[in-house]
Amino acid sequence: MISSFEIKKEICEVGHKIYAEGFVAANDGNISVKVSDNEYYCTPTGVSKGDLTPDMIIRIDGKGNKIEGRLNPSSEIKMHLRVYQERPDVNAVVHAHPPVATAFTVAGVPLDKYILPEAVLTIGFVPTCEYGTPSTMEIPDSLMPYIQNHDAFLLKNHGALTVGNTLKKAFFTMEEVEFNAKICKYAMELGRVEEIPCDQLEKLMELRKKMRIPGKHPGCKTCKNLGTPECKCKQNAVTPSGIVTSTGADEALVAEITKKVLAALGK
Repeated sequence: MISSFEIKKEICEVGHKIYAEGFVAANDGNISVKVSDNEYYCTPTGVSKGDLTPDMIIRIDGKGNKIEGRLNPSSEIKMHLRVYQERPDVNAVVHAHPPVATAFTVAGVPLDKYILPEAVLTIGFVPTCEYGTPSTMEIPDSLMPYIQNHDAFLLKNHGALTVGNTLKKAFFTMEEVEFNAKICKYAMELGRVEEIPCDQLEKLMELRKKMRIPGKHPGCKTCKNLGTPECKCKQNAVTPSGIVTSTGADEALVAEITKKVLAALGK
């Protein structure tokens, strides 16, 4: 069993990473880890994530009341607790302000392009939640339409929230959100964004199910064969058999991508 000190140490390490990578500035962001059904460790308010030390980490109950610690929890712990209430499979939550991903929310541009196989497998489509006033219940409430089917959320004009069954997974998902946003931004600046073809996307979505990653196939809205027998997406297909076929080469490619993603996730 992991000791409380080790949990606090890991929270600090993730805090240092999100600060070093420029995902937060000043005292921005917050991190939490679930240790029981009514007990959580979280980062304090008013402290830079780059300066965190284990003695600063706070223990709270399911209502946000402080149980242990000399500092006070962030007022934004409300959105963390909402996630834990709605998603029993989640054991860690990371909130940060990754610049490029956040810029998408400020510009009103959805981060919904399926452009990288690794991103499809790890984060899928990242929804943008309605704007909410920080420190109020408006932000937790804004998560509700998406909370069951996603592990990453963009918060309108406010940053991103990622969750995972481990803190490492939640942090990796935050990294993946920002990396995917950067690639999408660069492609848009180059003048063209080519999404993964619907038949390949369907295979990746099937792998998501096997890996037990939340997310539903939204349909290939940009597929040129949408609504025709040529569309291989099960959600939209009208083929007589309804069966998606693939070549050995396709399967080998997807298997290799899956292997790399699982290795990155430590599975």
